[in-house]
Parts: sequence; structure tokens; C-alpha cells
Amino acid sequence: MAMFVHLTSAANAPRVRRAGIRAVSYGQGGARGVYCFPVLPSYTLTHQWLRELARFGSRGGLVAVHVRLDDAQDVLVGRYGDRMLDAQASVPAAEAVRRIAALRDPRGWEVFVPRAVRAREVHRIRTAPQVAGWRYAPDAHGTRPCTCFGCRVRGGYGSRRLRERLPHPLDGPPPPVEVLLARIAAEDPGDPVVIRDALYWFGMRRRGPLDRLSRLAGHPDPTVREALVWAVARWSTPGVAALLGGLADDPHPDVREAVAAVREP
Repeated sequence: MAMFVHLTSAANAPRVRRAGIRAVSYGQGGARGVYCFPVLPSYTLTHQWLRELARFGSRGGLVAVHVRLDDAQDVLVGRYGDRMLDAQASVPAAEAVRRIAALRDPRGWEVFVPRAVRAREVHRIRTAPQVAGWRYAPDAHGTRPCTCFGCRVRGGYGSRRLRERLPHPLDGPPPPVEVLLARIAAEDPGDPVVIRDALYWFGMRRRGPLDRLSRLAGHPDPTVREALVWAVARWSTPGVAALLGGLADDPHPDVREAVAAVREP
């Protein structure tokens, strides 16, 4: 039997003891399952993902759930980045342990079980020190952090001060709302490039002046209407769903495809 460790919030421990670990994580190809890591002789390597996972919040800290899987259980194994490229290898659980244990540097590697973990497969649950492992990426300490929209964690500790100290040439911090609205108002209908640029900055916000941007849903340029979809898609402002509902019937296929894409879970 292959032994793995799964890190989860301490608040989930009673449910894990009672019913196992639910398959709520997504792996390559959209498969649902459970992420874990082999139990290695090195305590630090075994719990290497702890600090990285703790960045995203946990109730009562994180606990280590040790699970025993059948050696023949098919799992996916590879580095974190391989998941994005659908390049993780499908191997038996015992082979996944062997591959990772033989690596000179297994940091950043992971194992994905494409199903839920049953309660009888849970070996034990114990507390784990909250300081083990790396953050952001292996060897990230001492390197200049990236403040682009794709890399930064929204709402993270000190993220606003970091963006102000190390502004990204393309991703901010964004101009004030009134400045962006003035740019759009000056281009009515005007240059679509200027409007799309302003909408790009609006897309980095969590909320926005939807009532002052909704008129762009009738802009004659379809690229502006498409940019409006991407700008407001993740807003929590009331009225976003209604606006996207209207754009779902847009005469241009690119706009309709953008609405369909942002509505996907």
C-alpha cells in the first residue's frame, strides 16, 4: 500500500474522518479528484506544499491527512506546471512514489488521485507545523516578485503595497475610475482602441460603475462589446448577469463566444 499525505483545513478533519476526502479539486483535462504527495523520509519535502496552500486561507490552520492507496491505483504524477500542459503521467500509485522518491529535487511535484478518497483509506490525521515548505514557487525566496495580473494574488497580504512599489508596465496599478471613465466619455463612439484599453483596466477590479459602462453594450464596434464582457465578467456589482444575458444574443459571434466562456464554471 502506498502512503500519501493530503493537506486540508483543520475544520474539515471531522468530515474527513467520517466520510473521507471529497473529489473537489480539478486536475488536467478537467478531471475531479484529490491532490496529495508521497510520504518521504524528509519531513520538509513531504509537507512542502503547506506554506503555499496556507496563503489561500484555512480555518484553524492546516492538518496532514495520511491516506493509504492500493499500489495499483491509477494516479497522475508530475510537476505543478505539467498540469497546465496536460503533461502529467498516468501511473500506478506505487510507481508515482518511486518516481518522486528518486528525484534529486522533488519540490513542486504533486500526485492527483482522480476520485474521492474513501474513509477506510484514511490512515490518520495529525497536526502539522505551519512553517514547512516554500511559498509561490520553489526557490522563490530572494527573487523579485512578479506583479502582473496573472501572478499576483488578489487580496493577499501586502499585495497593494507591493504593486505600488513594483508597478507592472502592463498590469498596474490601474488608473483611478474617474480617469478611465473620462477616457471612455471622450471617445463616444470614438477610437475603439482607447475604449478597449480602459476596459482592460476595469477588468482588474472587483466592482465597478456598471451603470456608466452598460451603454457600451450597444457600441457599433464588436471588439468593444467583447472587451466589455471580459471587463465585467468577474464583478460582484449587481446587474452583471443581466448585462451578460443581453450580450449573449449579440449579433457578432465573438461577443457570444466571450459570454459563453465567462459563464463556464
